[in-house]
Amino acid sequence: MKHYQDNFAHDNLPSPDLQPDYVFLDLPQFRQPEMLNCVEKLLDKHIHNGHGNAPCLRTFEYTWTYQELYEKANQIAHVLVEDLGLKSGNRVLIRSANNPMMVAVWFAVLKAGGIVVATMPLLRAKELSTIIDCAEISHAICDHSLADEMHLVKSDHLQKVCFYSNSSLEALMQHKPKTFNNYHSKSDSIALIGFTSGTTGLPKMTAHFHKDIVNICEAFPQYSLQPTQDDIFTGSPPLGFTFGLGGLVLFPLYFGASTFLIEKPTPDMLLQAIQDYKITICFTAPTAWRIITTKVKDFDISSLRKCVSAGETLPLKVWQDWYDATDLKIIDGIGATEMLHIFISSNEDNMKPGATGVAITGYEAKVVDAAGNEVAVNEPGKLMVRGITGCKYLNREDKQREYVQNGWNFTGDIFRKDEDGYFWFVARGDDMIISSGYNIAAIEVESVLLTHEEILECAVVGLPDEERGMLVCAHIVLKDCSKATDNMKNHIQHWFKEVAAPYKYPRVIYFTETLPKTETGKIQRFKLK
Repeated sequence: MKHYQDNFAHDNLPSPDLQPDYVFLDLPQFRQPEMLNCVEKLLDKHIHNGHGNAPCLRTFEYTWTYQELYEKANQIAHVLVEDLGLKSGNRVLIRSANNPMMVAVWFAVLKAGGIVVATMPLLRAKELSTIIDCAEISHAICDHSLADEMHLVKSDHLQKVCFYSNSSLEALMQHKPKTFNNYHSKSDSIALIGFTSGTTGLPKMTAHFHKDIVNICEAFPQYSLQPTQDDIFTGSPPLGFTFGLGGLVLFPLYFGASTFLIEKPTPDMLLQAIQDYKITICFTAPTAWRIITTKVKDFDISSLRKCVSAGETLPLKVWQDWYDATDLKIIDGIGATEMLHIFISSNEDNMKPGATGVAITGYEAKVVDAAGNEVAVNEPGKLMVRGITGCKYLNREDKQREYVQNGWNFTGDIFRKDEDGYFWFVARGDDMIISSGYNIAAIEVESVLLTHEEILECAVVGLPDEERGMLVCAHIVLKDCSKATDNMKNHIQHWFKEVAAPYKYPRVIYFTETLPKTETGKIQRFKLK
C-alpha cells in the first residue's frame, strides 16, 4: 500500500534484505501504533493536555508558548497545501538558521504530509542544487536573510519557493485557520531525509520514519538527561544536523520542556544565554566546550545540570578542564546521521572520563575484525551497532551494502571495548596512519598535543611517504601565533617523545591560524590531506 501520493522516497528505500536488523522494538517504550504522525507526540499532545501556555521556544528577543507554535505550524500547513500545492510525500527543503519560525515550518511540513529536508545555513547554491536534484525536492521554504543563495539555485525539480521573516509566508498565513487536520501517516512513513556531511562525491540521503523520530526521544534523553518540563535546552548544532534537531527540538518538546534557540551561537552567546535564561541542558561540540572552558569564570552557569558533546570525539583534556572549572561532567556520545541520533553514551552514574560510554537502551554494539568476528577486550576494531533505528540510504545500493553488514550498521569508526563494556574511540576508519608498520590513530596524537600549554587546537593527518608508508603530520594552532617558529616545532617534537610513545610523534608540523571545520564544528581532516 502506498504511503503518499508522491511515493518517490519510499520507492527508493533499500530493499528489506539490505536494511539492518532492528532490535529492541518490542520494548514497551518503543512500540508505536501502526498509524502515527510524530507531530502528535511532540507538539499536539501538549495542547490536548492543557500544557499549551507553557514556554516552548525562546530566543534573546521573545518566547513562544506551545499554543503559539501549534497555531503557527497549523497555519503554515494550510499555506503548504492550499497555496503552494503540496502533495503528500513531496520533499520540502528548509533553509534557515536556528530560529522559532524554522521549527514551525518543520512541524508544518509533517502535519501536511510532506517530508522534511532541513539544511545548514552555510550551504551554497551549488550544494543546495545537488540536494534538490538528489531528493527531487519540489518545495523550499527559506528565511529571507538567506535568500541570496536560494535565488541562485538551478533545478528543474524545484517548483515553489516561499520566504519568511516579514515576507510572503507570513502574509499567506495571516488569514489561515489555527487548526489543521494532520496527515494520517503510518509509523513507517518517511518523515525526514538527512543528508550526510560526507566528504566525497554525491551526498548520501538517509531516510527516517515517523516512529524513528518518536523512538529516539525514548532512547538517549531518557538514558542520559532525565528531562523534566522545567528544563531549558540550548546548544550550537544547526537543526539541519540530526544532532541539533534531537537536542534542540525533539527532546525538549517531547518532554514538554523549552528550548533556547540562537542563530549564531558563539561560545560567548551560549554562556550569556545560560547565565541570563537559567539554561539547564547544553549541547555542543568538543571544540566549543574547549573554548567555553576558558571563558566560563566570567559567567554564572549555576543553573546548568547536563552538558552533552557529540559530532566528534571528546578529548580527555577537554573533559577534565571543564570538570575542574565547573564540577560538571560532559556527557560524550557517538551518533550518526544514518542512525538519527546518539547510540553510545553515558550518564552521571556510569561515566569513565575519556570513554565514549556504553550502548544506551535501544541499541547494542560490538567491535569486530575485518572478517566480522568480535575482537578481544581492548583490541581495536570496527564498531558495529544495531537497534531501534538504522541506515536506510535512498537510491544508493552500493553505499547501503558498505554501511550495513550482516544486519549491523558500520559507522566507519575504530573503537575498542574494555573489560567493563565501555567503548573507547580509537580513530575514524580513514584516520588511521600506518607508519613503519605501526598503526597510529590521529586522535591519539591530537590528544597528546592538546595537553601542551602552548597549543590551542590541532588536527593530525597522515602524509604519504616512500620510506615509511606514511608520516604523522600535525596542523597546529598556537595560543600565541607569534611563537610559530622552527624552534617551537623542534620543542614540540622533543616534548612529545618524552610524554608519549616516540613512534607516534609528528615528524611534520605546520602552524596555522585556523583549522578547516564543517558547520557543525567537525575538523575537516580531508582538506588537510
